[in-house]
Parts: sequence; structure tokens; C-alpha cells
Amino acid sequence: MGDLKLGLSVGYWGAQPPPGFGVELAQEAERLGYDSVWSAEAYGSDAFTPLAWIGARTSRIKLGTGIVQLSARTPAAVAMTAVTLDHLTGGRLILGLGVSGPQVVEGWYGMPFPKPLARTREYVSIIRKALARAEPVTNDGPHYPLPYPGGTGLGKPLKLIVHPLRADLPIYIAAEGQRNVALATEIADGWLPIFYSPYRDEIYADALRGRAPGFDIACPVPVVVADSVEEALILPKMYLSFYIGGMGAPTMNFHFDVISRFGFEDEAQHVRKLFLEGRREEAARAVPDALADETSLCGPPERIKERLQAWIDSPVTTLIAGTQDARALKVLADALG
Repeated sequence: MGDLKLGLSVGYWGAQPPPGFGVELAQEAERLGYDSVWSAEAYGSDAFTPLAWIGARTSRIKLGTGIVQLSARTPAAVAMTAVTLDHLTGGRLILGLGVSGPQVVEGWYGMPFPKPLARTREYVSIIRKALARAEPVTNDGPHYPLPYPGGTGLGKPLKLIVHPLRADLPIYIAAEGQRNVALATEIADGWLPIFYSPYRDEIYADALRGRAPGFDIACPVPVVVADSVEEALILPKMYLSFYIGGMGAPTMNFHFDVISRFGFEDEAQHVRKLFLEGRREEAARAVPDALADETSLCGPPERIKERLQAWIDSPVTTLIAGTQDARALKVLADALG
């Protein structure tokens, strides 16, 4: 394969888990030489458990959380889980973190959403301190103070009992805003965008300017193999309409903001209106073909191979294929082989 690494996204579960819990697809990705497999979470299945299941049935492929939501767990709890899973899988974990949005953070986790950048910085700092085991972990920040300043007053700074397999376990940050992306280049080992266009690299050029050599940009990309482009675009258009219309509040939707920066604000407004009115099929149809096409790889195998060149030429260093089709995995592997 070339310099562009390949990953597989198994996402998060719908109403029921996928057949085989994604294991066979992950095994096929490993067989084809894929570098990583990624799970996710929203407010259903969690991100860590499927990776443990897949990790027990694979031997080489890296296991990434794409993403663990900050407000679901304290930093110390994430450090414990990460260290445990990294040991169990022989040092294959990539810890992807993200703030999610106010609807989930405040509505599902019952936690405050404000100051996401400051919370992220503090969260990562605590995890890195825990992994280093240089001293008992303390934190003076306002978001995750350690020891807790109230309560009994008996809180004690502690160290992880288990020595991490890797003190430098890689941490990636999911981010959409310019300042969030710049923060990822400062404190993390990689960036996880949710939507990216290799035809609009200039959008994030300034935010990525400070990234260090080896900084990984691991980008999820829907991949659909079909006889016609029109047929193939149905799935990414459904996916885009859901995030534009449903994964965020009308007054604060970071996914909507990204699509607007791509130059599709008017179209996104229309998609959101249809989605919020319950007209979901119309909302999906209203997603511009151009937007769906440039943020995915769709159509016959030869077209996918041709359009893959734009991703190879972009700053993206890991293309995470969003697919449940083993054929799509092979198309990408063959193109980069």
C-alpha cells in the first residue's frame, strides 16, 4: 500500500447489533492489510466493548475509538479502560476522544457542555498524567479537579495500579471547529474529522499548520460500491441529512456548521427544515449530490479508484472506510496495493 493508510469503521449499533458484531468484516480488513478498525458511540452501544470483542478475534489490526465521548466518563475512568484494553490487545489501542454536542452531553449524560476546548485540554492532560505514572495524579483545573475539593475532604491523589503497556498510548481528538482542530494538533497525536472534502483542503489549512511530523489525520469516509453513482449516493445522503438535521440542536449544530463552511449553507438549511418536519426521505434527497460525492467514495470500482487519488493527494493520512461491504474493502486495498 502507499502512504495513505486504510481503516474500517464499524460505527455504533442501531436498534440491534450488526451481524457478527463486526468481527468478520474486521478480520477481512486485517487480512487485506488495513491498519485500523474504529468503533463509535452516541447514546446506545459504547465504543470500548466492541473493540475488546474484535480485538480478541484479530491479531494485528489497530483498534480505535472514534469516538469516546468525554462526558460519558471521567478522565481517570477512561485511562483505566484504555490501559486495560491496550494490555488485552497487545498494544493496539488508539484512544479517540470528542466532546459530542449539548443535546447528548446535557440531555443524556446530565453534564454541562460549556467550555469544550478547556475541558478537552484538561481531560487529555489528566489521562497523560495517569499513563505516565510519574507521580500521583492531581489536577487544579476547574472541570476535573483532583482530588475533589468538596465532599469529605479525604480525597487522596493516586497512581494507576497497573503499569501501562504504553505510556505514550496515542490519543486522537475529534474536532470540527477551527480552534478545536488547532487544539488537536497541539495536544494530541491525531485528528478525527467527521466530514472532510479533499477538494477543499484550504478550509482547515490554517488550523493544521502547527501539526507535528507523524500527526495522523484519520478521516471517516463512506464507501459504497454500486453500478451507478446515483444509486451509491443514497447512503451518504441519508447519513449527511441525519447529521445536518438530527445530530444537534437547531441553534447549535457543529455538523451543520461544517457543511456551511463547505459552501452549502442554503442547501443545509433546507435539509434541516425537512428533517425537523419529519420528512426524512425528502431531507436525504435534498442533500446535494456534489456534497455527498466529494465527502465519500461512491460508484463502480473503477470510479472509486480514480477518485481515491484526491484523498491520496490531501493531508489525510488514514482513510477510515465507512462500509459493511467486504467488496468495498477490497476495492480500496487493491487501489493502494
